[in-house]
Amino acid sequence: MRYIVTGGAGFLGSNLCYKLIANGHEVVCIDNLYTGSKKNIYKLLDSNSFKFHNIDVTEKFSFDCDGIFHLACPASPPKYMLNPISTVKISFNGTLNMLEIAKKQAIKIFFSSTSEIYGNPLIHPQNENYFGNVNSFGPRACYDEGKRVAETLCYEYLKQNVDVRIARIFNTYGPNMSADDGRVVSNFINSALDGKPLTVNGDGNQTRSFCYVDDLIDGIQKIFFKDAKIHSPINLGNPTEITINEIAKRISLILNVDFKVKKQNLPKDDPLKRKPDISLAKKILNWEPKINLSDGLHKTINYFKSIKKIDYV
Repeated sequence: MRYIVTGGAGFLGSNLCYKLIANGHEVVCIDNLYTGSKKNIYKLLDSNSFKFHNIDVTEKFSFDCDGIFHLACPASPPKYMLNPISTVKISFNGTLNMLEIAKKQAIKIFFSSTSEIYGNPLIHPQNENYFGNVNSFGPRACYDEGKRVAETLCYEYLKQNVDVRIARIFNTYGPNMSADDGRVVSNFINSALDGKPLTVNGDGNQTRSFCYVDDLIDGIQKIFFKDAKIHSPINLGNPTEITINEIAKRISLILNVDFKVKKQNLPKDDPLKRKPDISLAKKILNWEPKINLSDGLHKTINYFKSIKKIDYV
Protein backbone atom coordinates (compact mmCIF):
# COMPACT_ATOMS: atom_id res chain seq x y z
CA MET A 1 0.00 0.00 0.00
CA ARG A 2 1.00 3.64 -0.51
CA TYR A 3 0.47 6.05 2.36
CA ILE A 4 0.83 9.80 2.81
CA VAL A 5 2.45 10.75 6.12
CA THR A 6 2.22 14.47 6.86
CA GLY A 7 4.76 15.74 9.35
CA GLY A 8 6.77 12.74 8.23
CA ALA A 9 10.16 14.27 9.06
CA GLY A 10 9.11 15.08 12.62
CA PHE A 11 9.50 13.05 15.78
CA LEU A 12 6.43 10.82 15.53
CA GLY A 13 6.12 11.02 11.75
CA SER A 14 9.65 9.79 11.05
CA ASN A 15 9.24 6.85 13.42
CA LEU A 16 5.99 5.98 11.67
CA CYS A 17 7.65 6.24 8.23
CA TYR A 18 10.35 3.76 9.25
CA LYS A 19 7.76 1.33 10.58
CA LEU A 20 5.56 1.51 7.47
CA ILE A 21 8.55 0.98 5.15
CA ALA A 22 9.72 -1.95 7.30
CA ASN A 23 6.26 -3.48 6.88
CA GLY A 24 6.55 -3.35 3.09
CA HIS A 25 4.52 -0.22 2.32
CA GLU A 26 5.38 2.85 0.24
CA VAL A 27 5.43 6.27 1.89
CA VAL A 28 4.92 9.78 0.54
CA CYS A 29 6.42 11.98 3.26
CA ILE A 30 5.11 15.56 3.48
CA ASP A 31 6.91 18.08 5.70
CA ASN A 32 7.82 21.77 5.48
CA LEU A 33 10.74 21.17 7.91
CA TYR A 34 9.58 23.86 10.35
CA THR A 35 10.05 21.46 13.27
CA GLY A 36 10.88 18.32 11.30
CA SER A 37 14.37 17.53 10.01
CA LYS A 38 15.81 15.51 7.15
CA LYS A 39 18.23 13.95 9.62
CA ASN A 40 15.25 12.01 11.01
CA ILE A 41 14.61 10.34 7.65
CA TYR A 42 18.07 10.29 6.06
CA LYS A 43 18.18 6.47 6.04
CA LEU A 44 15.03 6.43 3.91
CA LEU A 45 15.92 9.06 1.33
CA ASP A 46 17.54 6.57 -1.08
CA SER A 47 14.72 4.03 -0.78
CA ASN A 48 12.53 3.44 -3.83
CA SER A 49 9.61 3.03 -1.44
CA PHE A 50 10.00 6.50 0.06
CA LYS A 51 9.42 9.94 -1.44
CA PHE A 52 9.97 13.21 0.43
CA HIS A 53 8.20 16.44 -0.52
CA ASN A 54 8.86 19.80 1.14
CA ILE A 55 5.25 20.98 1.23
CA ASP A 56 3.23 22.94 3.75
CA VAL A 57 -0.05 21.12 4.51
CA THR A 58 -1.95 24.43 4.43
CA GLU A 59 -1.26 24.48 0.67
CA LYS A 60 -3.34 22.52 -1.82
CA PHE A 61 -1.69 19.32 -3.07
CA SER A 62 -2.67 15.78 -3.85
CA PHE A 63 -1.05 12.39 -4.38
CA ASP A 64 -2.83 9.15 -5.20
CA CYS A 65 -2.58 6.90 -2.18
CA ASP A 66 -4.31 4.19 -0.16
CA GLY A 67 -4.51 6.11 3.10
CA ILE A 68 -3.33 9.14 5.05
CA PHE A 69 -1.58 9.55 8.37
CA HIS A 70 -2.00 13.24 9.23
CA LEU A 71 0.54 14.20 11.90
CA ALA A 72 1.65 17.63 10.69
CA CYS A 73 1.63 20.31 13.41
CA PRO A 74 4.31 21.69 15.73
CA ALA A 75 3.81 20.01 19.11
CA SER A 76 6.50 21.64 21.22
CA PRO A 77 5.21 24.68 23.16
CA PRO A 78 8.12 27.00 22.26
CA LYS A 79 7.71 26.16 18.57
CA TYR A 80 3.93 26.41 18.32
CA MET A 81 3.85 29.61 20.39
CA LEU A 82 6.53 31.18 18.18
CA ASN A 83 4.00 31.54 15.36
CA PRO A 84 0.56 30.95 16.89
CA ILE A 85 -1.47 32.04 13.87
CA SER A 86 0.42 29.57 11.68
CA THR A 87 -0.23 26.86 14.29
CA VAL A 88 -3.98 27.48 14.14
CA LYS A 89 -3.90 27.49 10.33
CA ILE A 90 -2.03 24.19 10.25
CA SER A 91 -4.58 22.63 12.60
CA PHE A 92 -7.61 23.88 10.68
CA ASN A 93 -6.58 24.44 7.05
CA GLY A 94 -4.07 21.61 6.99
CA THR A 95 -6.55 19.12 8.43
CA LEU A 96 -9.27 20.37 6.09
CA ASN A 97 -7.00 19.83 3.07
CA MET A 98 -6.17 16.28 4.14
CA LEU A 99 -9.79 15.42 4.87
CA GLU A 100 -10.73 16.65 1.39
CA ILE A 101 -8.11 14.36 -0.17
CA ALA A 102 -9.46 11.44 1.86
CA LYS A 103 -13.02 12.24 0.79
CA LYS A 104 -12.22 12.61 -2.93
CA GLN A 105 -10.14 9.42 -3.03
CA ALA A 106 -12.46 7.49 -0.68
CA ILE A 107 -9.57 6.46 1.57
CA LYS A 108 -8.98 6.15 5.29
CA ILE A 109 -7.36 8.98 7.24
CA PHE A 110 -5.72 9.02 10.68
CA PHE A 111 -5.60 12.31 12.61
CA SER A 112 -3.12 12.85 15.44
CA SER A 113 -4.93 14.79 18.13
CA THR A 114 -3.50 15.42 21.58
CA SER A 115 -4.08 15.12 25.31
CA GLU A 116 -3.88 18.92 25.33
CA ILE A 117 -7.51 19.04 24.23
CA TYR A 118 -8.25 18.18 27.89
CA GLY A 119 -6.42 21.35 29.01
CA ASN A 120 -5.70 21.61 32.73
CA PRO A 121 -8.04 18.75 33.61
CA LEU A 122 -10.65 18.77 36.36
CA ILE A 123 -11.00 14.98 36.25
CA HIS A 124 -8.23 12.44 36.71
CA PRO A 125 -7.32 10.31 34.85
CA GLN A 126 -8.66 11.72 31.59
CA ASN A 127 -11.03 9.61 29.50
CA GLU A 128 -12.43 10.26 26.04
CA ASN A 129 -15.80 11.41 27.38
CA TYR A 130 -14.24 14.36 29.22
CA PHE A 131 -14.80 17.65 27.38
CA GLY A 132 -11.74 19.36 28.84
CA ASN A 133 -10.83 22.56 30.67
CA VAL A 134 -9.13 24.72 28.04
CA ASN A 135 -8.44 28.44 28.03
CA SER A 136 -9.30 29.73 24.55
CA PHE A 137 -7.66 33.08 25.30
CA GLY A 138 -4.20 32.03 26.47
CA PRO A 139 -0.70 31.36 25.09
CA ARG A 140 -1.32 27.63 24.55
CA ALA A 141 -4.71 28.11 22.88
CA CYS A 142 -3.27 28.14 19.35
CA TYR A 143 -2.35 24.47 19.78
CA ASP A 144 -5.01 23.28 22.25
CA GLU A 145 -7.96 24.89 20.51
CA GLY A 146 -6.45 24.22 17.10
CA LYS A 147 -6.54 20.50 17.79
CA ARG A 148 -10.03 20.75 19.24
CA VAL A 149 -11.45 22.42 16.12
CA ALA A 150 -9.54 19.91 13.96
CA GLU A 151 -11.34 17.11 15.82
CA THR A 152 -14.61 18.88 15.02
CA LEU A 153 -13.69 18.88 11.33
CA CYS A 154 -13.00 15.15 11.57
CA TYR A 155 -16.39 14.64 13.20
CA GLU A 156 -18.17 16.48 10.39
CA TYR A 157 -16.34 14.45 7.73
CA LEU A 158 -17.22 11.24 9.57
CA LYS A 159 -20.85 12.20 9.02
CA GLN A 160 -20.03 12.41 5.29
CA ASN A 161 -18.83 8.78 5.37
CA VAL A 162 -15.10 9.54 5.43
CA ASP A 163 -13.33 6.85 7.46
CA VAL A 164 -11.54 9.06 10.01
CA ARG A 165 -9.54 7.60 12.90
CA ILE A 166 -8.41 9.85 15.78
CA ALA A 167 -5.83 9.31 18.51
CA ARG A 168 -5.45 11.67 21.47
CA ILE A 169 -1.73 11.33 22.05
CA PHE A 170 -0.27 11.83 25.52
CA ASN A 171 3.37 12.69 26.31
CA THR A 172 5.65 10.61 24.11
CA TYR A 173 9.45 10.38 24.06
CA GLY A 174 12.20 8.51 22.26
CA PRO A 175 14.61 8.68 19.29
CA ASN A 176 14.19 11.49 16.76
CA MET A 177 13.03 13.99 19.35
CA SER A 178 14.56 17.37 18.65
CA ALA A 179 17.10 18.51 21.23
CA ASP A 180 15.54 21.98 21.33
CA ASP A 181 11.84 21.12 21.17
CA GLY A 182 11.17 22.30 24.72
CA ARG A 183 9.68 19.04 25.99
CA VAL A 184 10.64 17.83 29.41
CA VAL A 185 12.45 14.55 28.60
CA SER A 186 14.63 16.00 25.85
CA ASN A 187 15.28 19.15 27.92
CA PHE A 188 16.42 17.17 30.94
CA ILE A 189 18.58 14.71 28.99
CA ASN A 190 20.41 17.39 27.03
CA SER A 191 20.94 19.59 30.08
CA ALA A 192 22.36 16.63 32.00
CA LEU A 193 24.63 15.64 29.10
CA ASP A 194 25.91 19.22 28.93
CA GLY A 195 26.52 19.36 32.68
CA LYS A 196 23.86 22.01 33.22
CA PRO A 197 21.14 22.18 35.89
CA LEU A 198 17.79 20.72 34.89
CA THR A 199 15.18 23.48 34.54
CA VAL A 200 11.99 22.63 36.43
CA ASN A 201 8.83 24.67 36.02
CA GLY A 202 6.99 25.50 39.24
CA ASP A 203 7.55 23.21 42.22
CA GLY A 204 8.04 20.15 40.01
CA ASN A 205 5.15 18.25 41.58
CA GLN A 206 3.00 18.45 38.46
CA THR A 207 2.61 15.04 36.82
CA ARG A 208 2.97 13.57 33.36
CA SER A 209 2.63 10.08 31.88
CA PHE A 210 5.39 9.20 29.43
CA CYS A 211 4.90 6.71 26.57
CA TYR A 212 7.87 5.38 24.61
CA VAL A 213 7.58 6.11 20.90
CA ASP A 214 7.59 2.45 19.73
CA ASP A 215 4.50 1.77 21.84
CA LEU A 216 2.81 4.90 20.52
CA ILE A 217 3.49 4.02 16.87
CA ASP A 218 2.11 0.54 17.51
CA GLY A 219 -1.08 2.12 18.86
CA ILE A 220 -1.41 4.43 15.85
CA GLN A 221 -1.12 1.48 13.48
CA LYS A 222 -3.68 -0.53 15.46
CA ILE A 223 -6.14 2.35 15.18
CA PHE A 224 -5.53 2.80 11.46
CA PHE A 225 -5.45 -0.82 10.35
CA LYS A 226 -8.35 -2.11 12.43
CA ASP A 227 -10.99 -3.45 10.04
CA ALA A 228 -14.01 -2.20 11.96
CA LYS A 229 -14.67 1.53 11.78
CA ILE A 230 -13.82 3.55 14.88
CA HIS A 231 -16.08 6.55 15.33
CA SER A 232 -14.62 8.17 18.44
CA PRO A 233 -11.19 9.47 19.51
CA ILE A 234 -9.01 7.03 21.43
CA ASN A 235 -6.45 7.93 24.09
CA LEU A 236 -2.93 6.63 23.41
CA GLY A 237 -0.43 7.00 26.22
CA ASN A 238 1.17 5.36 29.21
CA PRO A 239 -1.03 5.43 32.34
CA THR A 240 2.00 5.30 34.66
CA GLU A 241 2.06 8.74 36.28
CA ILE A 242 5.24 10.44 37.51
CA THR A 243 6.14 13.89 38.84
CA ILE A 244 8.47 16.20 36.97
CA ASN A 245 10.86 16.11 39.94
CA GLU A 246 11.01 12.32 39.81
CA ILE A 247 11.71 12.16 36.07
CA ALA A 248 14.54 14.66 36.58
CA LYS A 249 16.02 12.49 39.33
CA ARG A 250 15.77 9.34 37.20
CA ILE A 251 17.57 10.92 34.25
CA SER A 252 20.31 12.27 36.53
CA LEU A 253 20.73 8.82 38.08
CA ILE A 254 20.96 7.02 34.73
CA LEU A 255 23.58 9.50 33.52
CA ASN A 256 25.38 9.37 36.87
CA VAL A 257 25.43 13.14 37.25
CA ASP A 258 24.69 15.29 40.28
CA PHE A 259 21.00 16.09 40.63
CA LYS A 260 20.94 19.84 40.10
CA VAL A 261 17.79 21.77 39.25
CA LYS A 262 16.96 25.35 38.38
CA LYS A 263 13.43 26.43 39.25
CA GLN A 264 11.43 28.84 37.12
CA ASN A 265 7.83 30.03 37.14
CA LEU A 266 5.15 27.66 35.89
CA PRO A 267 4.00 28.79 32.43
CA LYS A 268 0.43 30.02 32.13
CA ASP A 269 -2.14 27.23 31.55
CA ASP A 270 0.50 24.51 31.99
CA PRO A 271 -1.43 21.37 33.07
CA LEU A 272 -0.86 20.27 36.67
CA LYS A 273 -1.85 16.66 36.02
CA ARG A 274 -1.81 14.42 32.99
CA LYS A 275 -2.72 10.73 32.96
CA PRO A 276 -4.62 8.85 30.25
CA ASP A 277 -7.45 6.45 30.87
CA ILE A 278 -6.67 3.85 28.19
CA SER A 279 -9.61 1.53 28.88
CA LEU A 280 -11.01 2.18 25.39
CA ALA A 281 -7.68 1.37 23.69
CA LYS A 282 -7.47 -1.87 25.66
CA LYS A 283 -11.04 -2.83 24.76
CA ILE A 284 -11.11 -1.88 21.08
CA LEU A 285 -7.47 -2.33 20.06
CA ASN A 286 -6.12 -4.74 22.67
CA TRP A 287 -3.35 -2.15 23.08
CA GLU A 288 -1.36 -0.96 26.05
CA PRO A 289 2.26 0.17 26.43
CA LYS A 290 4.90 -2.52 26.88
CA ILE A 291 8.14 -0.55 27.37
CA ASN A 292 8.73 0.65 30.92
CA LEU A 293 10.10 4.09 31.71
CA SER A 294 13.56 2.92 32.72
CA ASP A 295 14.15 1.01 29.47
CA GLY A 296 12.71 3.83 27.39
CA LEU A 297 14.88 6.45 29.06
CA HIS A 298 18.02 4.38 28.47
CA LYS A 299 17.15 4.09 24.76
CA THR A 300 16.41 7.81 24.49
CA ILE A 301 19.58 8.82 26.32
CA ASN A 302 21.65 6.62 24.01
CA TYR A 303 20.00 8.33 21.03
CA PHE A 304 20.90 11.82 22.26
CA LYS A 305 24.43 10.69 23.03
CA SER A 306 24.77 9.40 19.46
CA ILE A 307 23.50 12.54 17.70
CA LYS A 308 25.88 14.76 19.64
CA LYS A 309 28.69 12.94 17.81
CA ILE A 310 27.27 13.47 14.32
CA ASP A 311 27.09 16.63 12.22
CA TYR A 312 24.28 16.76 9.68
CA VAL A 313 24.13 18.98 6.64
